[in-house]
Amino acid sequence: MMGFRRDTNYCSFCGKPADKDRFLVAGPSNGLFICDKCIAVCQGIVEQNMTDVAPIEMDEVPTPKDFKEYLDQYVIGQDYAKKALSVAVYNHYKRMSNISKKSEVKIEKSNVLLIGPTGSGKTLLAKTLADRLKVPFAIADATTLTEAGYVGEDVENVLLKLINAADGNIAAAERGIIFIDEIDKISRKGENTSITRDVSGEGVQQALLKIIEGTVASVPPQGGRKHPNQEMLQIDTTNILFILGGAFVGLDKIIEQRISDHAMGFGSNAGQLSEQEKMDLLNQVTSDDLVKFGIIPELIGRMPIHVALKELTKEDLTRILTEPKNAIVKQFKASFEMDDLEIDFTPDALSEIADIAIKQKTGARGLRSIVEKMLMDLMYEAPSVKGKKKLTITKEIVSNKVVPAAETLLITQQTA
Repeated sequence: MMGFRRDTNYCSFCGKPADKDRFLVAGPSNGLFICDKCIAVCQGIVEQNMTDVAPIEMDEVPTPKDFKEYLDQYVIGQDYAKKALSVAVYNHYKRMSNISKKSEVKIEKSNVLLIGPTGSGKTLLAKTLADRLKVPFAIADATTLTEAGYVGEDVENVLLKLINAADGNIAAAERGIIFIDEIDKISRKGENTSITRDVSGEGVQQALLKIIEGTVASVPPQGGRKHPNQEMLQIDTTNILFILGGAFVGLDKIIEQRISDHAMGFGSNAGQLSEQEKMDLLNQVTSDDLVKFGIIPELIGRMPIHVALKELTKEDLTRILTEPKNAIVKQFKASFEMDDLEIDFTPDALSEIADIAIKQKTGARGLRSIVEKMLMDLMYEAPSVKGKKKLTITKEIVSNKVVPAAETLLITQQTA
């Protein structure tokens, strides 16, 4: 049996005897020991080997169809966006495989720009892809970033989030995915250069250029501002996939104005278009349209793939509540089951929740908040009431946000 020893035996690795500063661990065979000092050295070697990242092998990367099928389990609707993202990510990892084989032909990185209203699934799409690939994933908000030297976060802090997501393993972070949301909020103030510094708009776009294209960036290990003589983390962004997202409110009007002189069928009715027609219109976006919106041409050139997402319909929102693997209704059911409460939702209740989300213009992002507020009193009372309980959530409960007291939901125990 293995155990700790403090006697005259010697460590089989370093040959030093046990003493007051060194204890030995006996191995399964007689006469074999290892000291605590050698254990620490071995642990360091193991940890170092664990940080090594194996080269990308295309046999291990899912096909675009596999990606799409995986996304279908977690993301409702947005079929075109799922297909485009699946192809983009697959091509990105083909590129990394090509680099590891040191091919003479260099494939350029294909970063992605997602255009769609809030709550349409931009962040979820990016995060789900990262989960499938088992690579580090970081989310950043472009509105918190400013040009270096000004109040706010430096652009390099985005990379620090990815390093932290990789538990400090820079090699793993260098093949991760970064999603930068609200990119439309840093559009420059106009097409002409302003006489004042646009440190949170065009300045951030300029700062993003290098890290998106690929460079060895210096990142402050504790975040915040960079200082002289500060030790920096070095990370190569060449193989990091960047997905930028934004609502781009008004971009459809810019596109419609450009194509209104041609027989494209949109005419001057962009404001009356269905969501599908608006998405089709946004998928015709050109670099000139984005420049007019306020995105600098250099950044557009580094985002070759543009994908539009449509606003989710009532049917989509209803399906989101129940169908995905981690659907909101499934989560609440599982949570209440731990308090011996069985809950169910009627179709009318689900429809009413979707209606509220549409009125609030929050999309899928607002669904959880609506259900959470509605069931707050029940979540407060249910754990205190012992015994099996049952409740059906109806349209009336959703509308009034009033649920019966937990005591009234007790299931009568039948005696023999």
